[in-house]
Amino acid sequence: MPERDGYPAGVPCWIDTSQPDPEDAAAFYSRLFGWEMENVMPEGSERVYLIGRIRGGDVAAISGQMPDAPAPPAWNTYIAVDSVDETAAKIADAGGRLVTEPMDVMDAGRMAVAADPEGAIFSLWQQGQHRGAKVVNEHGSLNFNTLSTRDPERAKAFYGAVFGWGTLNLGGGEMWTLPGYGDHLEELNPGMRAGMAEMGAPKGFEDVVAALMPLGGDQPDTPAHWSVTFAVDDADAVAAKAGELGGKVLVPPFDAPWVRTTVIADPAGATFIASQFVLENKDLGAPAESGASAA
Repeated sequence: MPERDGYPAGVPCWIDTSQPDPEDAAAFYSRLFGWEMENVMPEGSERVYLIGRIRGGDVAAISGQMPDAPAPPAWNTYIAVDSVDETAAKIADAGGRLVTEPMDVMDAGRMAVAADPEGAIFSLWQQGQHRGAKVVNEHGSLNFNTLSTRDPERAKAFYGAVFGWGTLNLGGGEMWTLPGYGDHLEELNPGMRAGMAEMGAPKGFEDVVAALMPLGGDQPDTPAHWSVTFAVDDADAVAAKAGELGGKVLVPPFDAPWVRTTVIADPAGATFIASQFVLENKDLGAPAESGASAA
C-alpha cells in the first residue's frame, strides 16, 4: 500500500493518545509495534508530543496528559476537514457540542475536539504541515476507526449532517461510507477495486471510511465512544507480547469475519484493537467490534 499524503474531508486521518507517562507509553508501543519515536515539540517546551513512525512515516502520537484529564486515557480519532471552523458550526447545528474551540497547532494544522449527541468524543483536523498518518494498513499502523453507540439512527443523522456519511449494511454490522472515497483510493492505488472484488468484498465497500457498532444490553456501563484498531501480522503474538510489556489482554484473540482480532489495554489503561487480516475468515458470522479500513 503506498504511503498517504493527506486525506479527503470526511475521512479519519490521525490518532493519538494522552498518557500520564508518555515516555513509558512510548516504550510500550515502540516495543510492541516497532515504532521509532520523536518528540516534535519545540525545544524548551514543557509538553511532549511523541510521534511514532514506521520507515520514517508518521503512524500515531503520544502526548502528556493534562492534570484534569479523565482516567483511564484513550486513543483519539481525528477526522479530516477542509475547515475546522465551518465544521464546528455544523456540529452544533446537528446536536453535538464542542469540547475545545477551534485552535491552531503551530504550523501543523488547525483542530477542535467535539462530542456527538451521545457524548462520543472525536477531533477535527484541518491539515497544515501535518497531513495525517502516512503509513496505514500494515503491521503496527492504523487500520480501523469504529464508533460504538446505543443510538445508531441518531448517530447516522448527526454524522451524515456533519460529514456527509452514509452507511453500508453488511448484515451483522454497518460501515460508514463517504460517497466518492473509492475513486480517491483507486487513484492512489490503481487496481484497488478489482482486488476487492476478487477477494469477495461487498459492493460499495470501497467507499467505507469507518465502522458503526451498536452497544448491546450486555454493556450497560460502556459509554458511546470511538475506538481504534491497529493492523498486525499475528494477533496471538501481539497479545502475548503486550502482556509481557505490562499491558492487559481484555479480549483474547478470536476469529471474526475477515480477521483474527484481540482487545488490549496498554499499561495506563488505554484500550485498542489489534486485527490480523485472515481471508479464510470472510464467511464467518456477525462481526465483532473491529471497524473499517483506514485505507
